[in-house]
Amino acid sequence: MKRRFILAAAALVALVAAGIAVADGLDGTKSAKSVAGGFSTGTPSQFRTRSCTTTDGKTLVATEGVYTGNATGDADFTGPIRLRARSLVNTTDGIGVVSGTLRIDVASGGDTVAHFDSVYSAGQIAGLAAGHAHDPHVKLLANISASFNVTSAGTFGGGKLGGTSGGGAVELGPGRCEPTKTVKETSEARGTVAASGTSVTVASLTCTVPASLQAKVLSLVGRRAEIHCSLSGGVNNLVKIEAR
Repeated sequence: MKRRFILAAAALVALVAAGIAVADGLDGTKSAKSVAGGFSTGTPSQFRTRSCTTTDGKTLVATEGVYTGNATGDADFTGPIRLRARSLVNTTDGIGVVSGTLRIDVASGGDTVAHFDSVYSAGQIAGLAAGHAHDPHVKLLANISASFNVTSAGTFGGGKLGGTSGGGAVELGPGRCEPTKTVKETSEARGTVAASGTSVTVASLTCTVPASLQAKVLSLVGRRAEIHCSLSGGVNNLVKIEAR
């Protein structure tokens, strides 16, 4: 039983490792979407339980079982649910760990699948589930909570995936972020140069003249030239003028 307790504690280390693995997977992400759902199960099948008393007089109860029920919520959290879970609980002090896998048969095809590790305290569990949505390319990371009864008739009740004050659930879609593209609109014209104040007109194209080009524009008034302009902030600005 002592060895089983060590293994259960190691599950919490796995929980941290799962978080690191998900973080490493962010490089391929292009979307993050909040999701939430609830679930409950009935009496478990394939149920096994063992117990012992420790040297300090505490009762340790270990269980394994398959729990089936229904999940509701966002599309990836709606459908029949199946949890294969094991627990190790100090029933004297009401503290322990519960871990396993959950699988939701989603109506649109495919299964939402996640491994979860949680802390048991006074009949409640709270922890983290990591896996994928019904699309296996969409990563899932969710806070999980529920009531849990450590008996042969034990069930998961009032279960939640995300949507709690303790934390949410998120789906991370594949892809990559696209850089913002700046579209430049340019124009050009050839003809006789006419100037008025800070603007220049050639062949019906009128552009605002920056201070750096005003002298050159004035030297070409009445002559043929080619101008190049760029639209920025709704203003057509002269960027180049050459005699032709």
